[in-house]
Amino acid sequence: MRIRIVDDTTETEARAIAEAVASQYREDVTVVTDSGDEMSSVSYDGDTDATAEAETEDQPEADRGPTEREERLLEEIDEIFEGGPEKYKEQLPEEGKLFVRDRVDLWFGDDFLFEDGRFAEFDADDQLPADGLITGAAEFEGRDVHFMANDYTVKRGSMAEKGVEKFLRMQQRALKTGKPVLYLMDSSGGRIDQQTGFFANREGIGKYYYNHSMLSGRVPQICVLYGPCIAGAAYTPVFADFTVMVRDMSAMAIASPRMVEMVTGEQIDLQELGGPDIHAGYSGSADLIADDEEHARELVAQLMGYLPNNSDEKPPQTDGQAPAQSPEGIDAIVPREPNKGYDMFDVIDRVVDAGSTLELRPEFGKEIITAFARIDGRPIGIVANQPAQRAGAIFPDAAEKAAQFIWTCDAYDIPLLYLCDTPGFMAGSQVEKDGILEQGKKMIYATSSATVPKQSVVVRKAYGAGIYAMSGPAYDPESVIGLPSGEIAIMGPEAAINAVYARKLAEIDDPDERERKEQELREEYREDIDVHRMASEVVIDEIVPPSSLRDELTNRFAFYETVEKDLPDKKHGTIL
Repeated sequence: MRIRIVDDTTETEARAIAEAVASQYREDVTVVTDSGDEMSSVSYDGDTDATAEAETEDQPEADRGPTEREERLLEEIDEIFEGGPEKYKEQLPEEGKLFVRDRVDLWFGDDFLFEDGRFAEFDADDQLPADGLITGAAEFEGRDVHFMANDYTVKRGSMAEKGVEKFLRMQQRALKTGKPVLYLMDSSGGRIDQQTGFFANREGIGKYYYNHSMLSGRVPQICVLYGPCIAGAAYTPVFADFTVMVRDMSAMAIASPRMVEMVTGEQIDLQELGGPDIHAGYSGSADLIADDEEHARELVAQLMGYLPNNSDEKPPQTDGQAPAQSPEGIDAIVPREPNKGYDMFDVIDRVVDAGSTLELRPEFGKEIITAFARIDGRPIGIVANQPAQRAGAIFPDAAEKAAQFIWTCDAYDIPLLYLCDTPGFMAGSQVEKDGILEQGKKMIYATSSATVPKQSVVVRKAYGAGIYAMSGPAYDPESVIGLPSGEIAIMGPEAAINAVYARKLAEIDDPDERERKEQELREEYREDIDVHRMASEVVIDEIVPPSSLRDELTNRFAFYETVEKDLPDKKHGTIL
């Protein structure tokens, strides 16, 4: 092939033209000027790039391997995988924690799908692999999830511009996909010396909590704390639907002990300030406490088993299991005396599937039990008074705990079972200071607004506003069932007699006569509030033999599974 070019073309240009045409058309090429002078000649069989490329294409697939460019990229990725400075990695075993890449492997193993933003801050002068934050997607216990995990070897897991961007993208993608989010937190908070560009920006760290709020009730958000999460980092755990803290390892607080001392003068260590015991027993911010990293994963796997992927889906059902204890023993557990304590778990274990109970916030507001369980394989949320604690009276912490649990169950379409045995909301000056009315109204509001199927069982006493909070007849339950030990009243017999007859009884001089009269009044009052009277007046739907309670609940939850309830047309309520 002859190619004609202009006379002023250089020899170098002519050579390049000849090689390009030879490579394209796989022919010998001669380049000549307009005046006929030969400038360059290239043979297709000669030593050209085209020939080399053709030879490469003809090589067998098995002879090909990573190019030098790809090998360099793999080395860069390996370097990122090493994390921060080695001296910080060496400290991790002393603190009982895994390196973040090993933690991700523990959680997902071969089910890890992909990572985003691996090369964040790759060109930084400092050693900032992935900017201290891993984000990506994985399969967890058969479910696709988004996840993030702080790298504590990089600036103590602190958050800065590129890591914040990755975090926000992960949240925003979760809104699109409708898949759960796992937050594996180990962060000292915002990177103070690099705060420009991420702290107050529209798409900065403050957007975390906006996105948490948008995700709330849309997809499950579960947070596990592996270290001290301070300041801004401490908000993610409390915004999440469920928070797991690891004992002797994790903590969360609005400020570090050093900052607390500077501001208030108080000297306190991190565990006393915001360790697991503080948030499990006092603030109520921790739902579950894990013994170690492996246990934390086990708890989250168990928790996920009750939750749907998002608010549009139904919770996952399993094959039903018989209860751990026979329902035949329920009636013997519940004392005849209304003021005698017993453990409500002895009832629960005879109603729900064996091994299916997962109690949340067990050390907070102990007089109310909030737990997930299954009845014949169907996930339910249990709200139960605990007569073994403070006689089952509802204190402010318990009301707040119940309200939040009811609200969460309703968001994820998990039916509710109320087991009522309470003298009502606690009275007294201290509980008034602690906000019994404020927290009590939240529990009643959550019960009122829940649109999931609700079954209420009057196990024994249902006094005062306790019957309201525990989804009594006025609160649109699908059923109110009474056991033969049940009583429904404004107040218990002792309080009622004292309120109504105290003056008349005081006028009786003979102590024996006064005691006889008190007993007579007490029995008359108990007949008036007995569950049989309530069933006779159709206040409740049914009295069932305690031994058949599980079967009764199984049938009722199955029958009402598809029930739909409408709330009034409004933007939202103002109580929660």
